[in-house]
Amino acid sequence: MNSRVFRLHSTLELPLDDVHEFFEDPDLPVEIKDIEITRRNNTLIISSVAAEENISKYTPTAQLKASVTENRVYENEDGEWQETPPDDGPGGGGSVSSGSGGGGPSWSSLGGEQEAEQEVRSKLIEYACFKGDRETVLQNTELQYPMFEVLCNLARTSDKGSLEAITAVGDDLEAVRIVDGEDRPARVKVVEDPRESDNGGVDWRDNKFIN
Repeated sequence: MNSRVFRLHSTLELPLDDVHEFFEDPDLPVEIKDIEITRRNNTLIISSVAAEENISKYTPTAQLKASVTENRVYENEDGEWQETPPDDGPGGGGSVSSGSGGGGPSWSSLGGEQEAEQEVRSKLIEYACFKGDRETVLQNTELQYPMFEVLCNLARTSDKGSLEAITAVGDDLEAVRIVDGEDRPARVKVVEDPRESDNGGVDWRDNKFIN
């Protein structure tokens, strides 16, 4: 059965550590024997290794490509990490500056008691961003569909971003849509190609060269 990926758009973002953990023991399609992960500066390349030996070693097999970025995350009251700083506690007020004020009282002068403001913990986490259309995220045609299945499984572990695609499985077109790690209903919709509009285009319905 010859399956292909015709259209694909991805906005997936996953912590880089989660990506490496996913590929430690992945459930791979039978066409893929192994996965190789390489990093070139801020680019992550996840390549497929064919299970069949009749594929030439010079034939480029399908690979996933992601850009690596750093995002700052903050610890909330429950000890969990989130991308937005936690809200100020009761009483509001801004953070205490470490510099000396222009004329206001210092903390040490308030009855000899010092009230230490709890500092919000934060850290930088590297993220793998699978963003773009098919040629940007999923490259090469050999083992293309099996590697797309791997990408779908990876998308189901992500809580941020979406993956949308139109594939051909045998003679049937199928729509795939995964949002924030969950499969969503999707269908193939046929629309008029805007390139065939009358803005300087060819009127194929009334053309003397076509009988």
